[in-house]
Amino acid sequence: MARILLGVSGGIAAYKSLELARLATRAGHGVRVLMTAGAERFVGAASFEGITGAPVLSSEFERDPLRGAFPGGPAPEHDPIGHLEVAANCDAYLIAPATANTIAKLAAGAADSMVTTCFLACAAPRIVAPAMNDRMYADAATQANLETLRGRGVDVIDPEEGPLASRGEHGKGRLPDPERLLARVEAALPAGSRPWDGMRVLVTAGGTREPIDPVRFVGNRSSGRMGIALAAAAARRGADVTLIAANVALSAPARVRRIDVETTAQMRAVAEEEFPACHLLLMAAAPADFRPREAATGKLRRGEEDLDLRLEPTDDILAGLSAARASGQTVIGFAAEHGGGLERAREKLSRKGADMIVLNDVSDPEIGFESERNAVTLVERDGETSIPISPKEAVAEAILDRVSALREARPGLY
Repeated sequence: MARILLGVSGGIAAYKSLELARLATRAGHGVRVLMTAGAERFVGAASFEGITGAPVLSSEFERDPLRGAFPGGPAPEHDPIGHLEVAANCDAYLIAPATANTIAKLAAGAADSMVTTCFLACAAPRIVAPAMNDRMYADAATQANLETLRGRGVDVIDPEEGPLASRGEHGKGRLPDPERLLARVEAALPAGSRPWDGMRVLVTAGGTREPIDPVRFVGNRSSGRMGIALAAAAARRGADVTLIAANVALSAPARVRRIDVETTAQMRAVAEEEFPACHLLLMAAAPADFRPREAATGKLRRGEEDLDLRLEPTDDILAGLSAARASGQTVIGFAAEHGGGLERAREKLSRKGADMIVLNDVSDPEIGFESERNAVTLVERDGETSIPISPKEAVAEAILDRVSALREARPGLY
């Protein structure tokens, strides 16, 4: 667990910092929040306190009830100077959003709030995420201030281009998504501060497509959302993640290496190459079980001839990888069933030699393919664990929690 200090200044993008605090807390980090007076006009301190479980600080003259400590850590016996202690205890300090006004103060070395004072007192990695109107961002003064900060070793996360807060305006000035911000913070953390630092994770996602002709294919409706959520969750925990994506339209999470494939044979080839170096395989993809025995070289035309489509089984990727695994590797399979399927999942667990099967029932339209929510049963040799309907991001975290427990119970694993 890392100790992340989050400074929030007075911009409309402050609402994104709430989600950032939630993601960081869910990833196991201790988070303390500092706010300027302007920030409190956009979001309330109580919201941050509810998410982080720690008081928000906005004035150098107020007493910190935690005496500079972070959630999960011990507080000192004495009552230290608040803005010095909380800065000294953090592993990284991010200011997001950083307004033009706050950036100017940081560049000048001003210390007129908890946000700016802690910035001066912080010896840990410091990160600034500008967010403002595009004209303010492009102004020479703002750009000079950012260059000053970069010259002092401050990591500046460039804003993104898109719709801005002012109605009808579009340009460069948007605060990046919280997931990207957290990834940048985690990349700056000292080695060993995250629970899965040094762990190598291989994730498969999406559904393979087996060509009938150059236009048509045999496939399934898997969107890859569950695999993407798992890759993102593993990366947040510090793992080095490789994602094998089969026909996935979604963007890869931050800090995740992505390899795109189309067919089951292509997925198998890449998986066999990547698997020996990984500690954990999360086989969330839905490879096609059958493929046309022969694919037509040209497009089949309607009415030209009767179509006799003969199918043959594809390779069983999960069983092959599981059989070839070395000591210390954990293999997690997934099973999409249409109605029930617990016994089939348990049979699959044994037949494929996996450590766990994640079973989900796609007959429920609320949690079927392409849904943003899911409900699964984690099937292990000694029993089952049910995860109720939740966003797939929350389901991914629950799956990885169980994987951590499973690995910790097996001496000798990484």
